[in-house]
Amino acid sequence: MGDADYIVVGAGIVGLATAWTVLQRQPGAHVLVLDKEGEPAKHQSGHNSGVVHAGVYYKPGSYKATLCVRGSRMMIDFCREHGVPVRQTGKLVVAVAQHELERLDELERRTQANGLQGVRRLGPDGIPEVEPHAVGLAALHVPATGAVDYAEVTRTLRRLVEQAGAEVRLGVEVAAVGAVAGQAAFRTTDGATLRSTRAIVCAGLQADRLAKGAPGIEGLRVVPFRGGYFDLVPEATSLVRSMIYPVPDPAFPFLGVHFTRHIDDTVSLGPNAVPAFKRECYDRWGFRGQDVLDTFGFGGTWRLYRRYWRMGMREVADDLSRSRYVRMAQRYIPAVEERHVVKGHVGVRAQVVRRDGSLVDDFTMIDHGPSCTSSTRPRPPRRPASRSARCWPTGCSARPPRSPAPHEPARLAPRRHRRRVARSPSRGAFIPPFPGRLTTVQMRREGRIG
Repeated sequence: MGDADYIVVGAGIVGLATAWTVLQRQPGAHVLVLDKEGEPAKHQSGHNSGVVHAGVYYKPGSYKATLCVRGSRMMIDFCREHGVPVRQTGKLVVAVAQHELERLDELERRTQANGLQGVRRLGPDGIPEVEPHAVGLAALHVPATGAVDYAEVTRTLRRLVEQAGAEVRLGVEVAAVGAVAGQAAFRTTDGATLRSTRAIVCAGLQADRLAKGAPGIEGLRVVPFRGGYFDLVPEATSLVRSMIYPVPDPAFPFLGVHFTRHIDDTVSLGPNAVPAFKRECYDRWGFRGQDVLDTFGFGGTWRLYRRYWRMGMREVADDLSRSRYVRMAQRYIPAVEERHVVKGHVGVRAQVVRRDGSLVDDFTMIDHGPSCTSSTRPRPPRRPASRSARCWPTGCSARPPRSPAPHEPARLAPRRHRRRVARSPSRGAFIPPFPGRLTTVQMRREGRIG
């Protein structure tokens, strides 16, 4: 017998929403949620701008476009049903230069293709009707964009999953995931081993570390970027009614300067995006040696930096110079002055990067038999969306490996063996590092690969 039917790693918004969905679909299932922190939403779910994005930017037909449009409506409904404060403030996407007009046309086409309702194209005279202090050549008004406190959403989800019978166990850090006796096995940092029939890992910034050894994951790495905000002082918040965003440059991976009015009526400016030297870093000078080694020991990091080094240097300069950032903001709201701006909070963007230096900008589903791996580039600290997650049903689709006897301790694959299989020294049985994973030998025997 395992410790649970499902073990979910991560008590952020994705982990708890996943646990709640499991309980809705399978009432009575024993669900255990683990998190290393003492309370939910300690990382990306609690360090973001609280924007409910409507689905303006995403390529039509992509997973992110489909799920963002549907998910934003579900989020608004969820909050209203459960008493979480939410407000559909709307958003203005403003073009301030001639070369941005063509890109604004493309965004308008995407809003139509993605099924957004009520989107309006505004000229220079129409912009002040929505944002009296904003200027530009043209803009898109997107009324469906909203504001919410995602940490409060996460706390509400915790209450719901516990009411539905799940256990949320905090202060438990998972060090490794493996398989034993046909079940998923989780080794914690205190030496304990927990087992479940199925495992779902929603580990956010740590997702790639717990995913090591899963098929299709070897060439991916979470490369952290710190996103720093500036806040408008209270006497200047009247300059922004809702949200003002730039037209993104498709040649660069980050959005650029923008204004956000939050659910508590504070207004932030940002975030920027600079390399982070600590994954869970919520100040501007955090450093952790292992995180630095993992980031800069990955070839994809250097290829990414080589591709975007000019933009990266500008982001670093903007982070160090408040006056530079204010000058960019003045392109959209000329009345903003440096005295109106103070340092704000910090978040970390868990950017998934491929080995060739390209960015994973959509959900990536990796099918390997009866199990499934999903990875994505999570949104920057503006919005906690779906983080990298993995789901492993037990068993293999063919030629199941022998498992150790129930009395044997869990054997988790050592690091050097995670890309193949681990051998049980006592019985000579092959144990896949993850339930549901087919070894290379097995796939060749089944004709899945050459």
